[in-house]
Amino acid sequence: MAIKNKKLNLKDKYQYLTRDMAWEPTYQKKEDIYPDEQFEGIKITDWSQWEDPFRLTMDAYWKYQAEKEKKLYAIFDAFAQNNGHQNITDARYVNALKLFLSGVSPLEYAAFQGYARVGRQFSGAGARVACQLQAIDELRHSQTQQHAMSHYNKHFNGLHDAAHQHDRIWFLSVPKSFFDDARSAGPFEFLTAISFSFEYVLTNLLFVPFMSGAAYNGDMATVTFGFSAQSDEARHMTLGLEVIKFILEQHEDNVPIIQRWIDKWFWRGFRLLSLVGMMMDYMLPNKVMSWAEAWEVYYEQNGGALFKDLERYGIRPPKYQDVANAAKNHVSHQAWGTFYQYSQATNFHTWMPEEEEMTWLSEKYPETFDKYYRARFEHWDKEQKEGRRFYNNTLPQLCQVCQIPVIFTEKDDPSVFSHRQIKHEGERYHFCSDGCCDIFKNEPEKYIQAWLPVHQIYQGNCGGADVATVVEKYYHINLGVDNMEYHGSPDHQRWLDIKGLKPLQSNSEKKTAA
Repeated sequence: MAIKNKKLNLKDKYQYLTRDMAWEPTYQKKEDIYPDEQFEGIKITDWSQWEDPFRLTMDAYWKYQAEKEKKLYAIFDAFAQNNGHQNITDARYVNALKLFLSGVSPLEYAAFQGYARVGRQFSGAGARVACQLQAIDELRHSQTQQHAMSHYNKHFNGLHDAAHQHDRIWFLSVPKSFFDDARSAGPFEFLTAISFSFEYVLTNLLFVPFMSGAAYNGDMATVTFGFSAQSDEARHMTLGLEVIKFILEQHEDNVPIIQRWIDKWFWRGFRLLSLVGMMMDYMLPNKVMSWAEAWEVYYEQNGGALFKDLERYGIRPPKYQDVANAAKNHVSHQAWGTFYQYSQATNFHTWMPEEEEMTWLSEKYPETFDKYYRARFEHWDKEQKEGRRFYNNTLPQLCQVCQIPVIFTEKDDPSVFSHRQIKHEGERYHFCSDGCCDIFKNEPEKYIQAWLPVHQIYQGNCGGADVATVVEKYYHINLGVDNMEYHGSPDHQRWLDIKGLKPLQSNSEKKTAA
């Protein structure tokens, strides 16, 4: 007599709780139930080939995540009870948190919405389950990030209204437009954009600098939520690679479509990460590595190995990767120079680097910093100390696609702005690069609808006719008396009070006093 196993093995359990929960429709056509699955031109011949390398079921998922939550919030509580904010290196570091909270955390929520939507569009049960689990992951990340940083809101200015600011502040239209672009695409392009191009190819360039920066600057709350998210991110990266291989293996006609999407989303991700490069090189009192070093490790080396592996599918490295590789020596300096000029309209403080930081930048960028940027920064620093702090009161031309001001330079000439323009249906459109111009040419109907902050301000759609009114009434930023300069700001003064230091000390003086 055969004895049945009372306990299912992992493979069977996964089969029962994922694939076997699906069914074949009878009185409705599949194309009517999943209308978005076919309009992009992607051909799927066998959904059963979709493999989840983690074979994670919902009951196991809740068990693992509950354990992580217990540990995470215990550390948050300890951080708050022990006044952990006093252990950070300098109040300047809090500006990196402001950038993260308003620029990155809302993207986690947008990813949650995106995966919840596209999961409904796949007829394959495996894909639907994977999207459901990642949607919950992204929602959790958004929540834990806000909880980790909420302690700082009690002690420093500017962390109070991140969700509102994400939708309105001019430079935050860059990350917001990135996810709006992905979420308004079809389901397969969304997976290519987020699961592959962002999660697999570029996510280390976002998370590693922020978490390492937090560790180097005494912010253990942020480090902890980063560690708590890492197991999720490992699963997301693995899924991203499996997704792209699955689509490429299903039909040869999918290859040129995927290649076009890789080109597009690599470039969009590269432009978005300019904010991270600026944070690494200029906003961290204790620096981890330069943006150029991070790009070499996490894209040139890791990305090079990835695309070498994908060659057998007919996939080449992204178009314009040579431009991005050359820009690693310029992008952070150009971005910081821009934010310094326009800090009266941002939600974080800016400043000129001190002499020891200038020396560090010269060492990390021996071929570019002293030659192109040091003299400008020294001039601005001198002007600020003499009471003539420089602010740019004009509004810049924005790129129609990535929505970054046209501030970056040509690959072979850092003294010339990279600017492209084309006419479409009688209207002239402007771009920061050939990469963004190509994206527009492929889908002009999509990008002519872009909501560009500068245009909207000039049209009077942002609460006022002048920048000061827009900043106060529309952005919800209280400029106070310091006009967003760090030295002398409420954040700076609060930090001096905490540490018992005198105003306007240099970093070396602060270390000696501490």
